[in-house]
Amino acid sequence: MSVATAAGTFAVGVVFGLALAAPPGPMNAVIAEESVLRGWLAGFTAGLGAMTADLVFFVLSLAGAVAFLEGAETVRAAMVGVGGLLMLYFAVGAVADAREDFLSGEPGPDSDDADARGFTKAFVLALTNPYQILFWLTVGVGLLEPGTVDVLSYLPVVGADLAGALVVRTGSPALLAGLFGGIVVWITGFPATLVSIGRRVDAFAPAAAAASALVLAGFGVAFCWTAARTLVGF
Repeated sequence: MSVATAAGTFAVGVVFGLALAAPPGPMNAVIAEESVLRGWLAGFTAGLGAMTADLVFFVLSLAGAVAFLEGAETVRAAMVGVGGLLMLYFAVGAVADAREDFLSGEPGPDSDDADARGFTKAFVLALTNPYQILFWLTVGVGLLEPGTVDVLSYLPVVGADLAGALVVRTGSPALLAGLFGGIVVWITGFPATLVSIGRRVDAFAPAAAAASALVLAGFGVAFCWTAARTLVGF
C-alpha cells in the first residue's frame, strides 16, 4: 500500500470512528454528564473508558473470542440485561448529581477520584452495551479481514440514504488506526464543546445531568426489556 493510499485509508477510518462515536446514546450521556459537572478531563477520561472497552473487544476479535458470543445468545442477553441494570443505576446517580449541582450552584469536584469514577462507569457500560457488542460481532470482525465496508451506511437514521457513498477496503492497519483516531477526536472535542457551553450558560450543567439521566434510564429500560424477552421468552 502506498503512502497516499494509506493516508486516505486512515482518513476514512477517522470518519468511520467519528460516525460510530458521535450518535446520541448511553456512552455520550455519561461523557456529557462528567464533562459539564466535573470538567473536560473527567469527560475525556470517561471517553477513554468507552474506547478502552472497544480496544478490549478488538483484542478479543483478534483472538477469535468475540466469535463465541455470536452463537451464545443467552450470554449476550445476560450481558445486555446487566448493562440495562447498570444504566438504571447510573441514571439514579445522574439525577442526584443534577439535584446537587442545581441546589449548590457549583459544579461537582474535578478530582482524580471523579475522573476514575467516570472511566470505570463508561468502561463497564461499554462492555455490556449491545450496540458495541453487535458492532464487534459483525462490522468489527469484518474490519480485520480483507474485503470492503460501506462506512456511511452505519450512520443512524440517514445511513440508508448514504449507503454506497463511501466504501473502503478492510483488513488494513491504517483503517483500524483511523477508526480509533476518530474516536479520540470525538472524546477530545465533545467534552471541550460541552465545557465551553457550560461556562456561558449557568443552568447548562444540571440540565445536561438531567438529560443524561433520562437517556440512561431510557436505554436501561429498553435493554432490560430486550434481555428479559430473550431469557424468559415473553
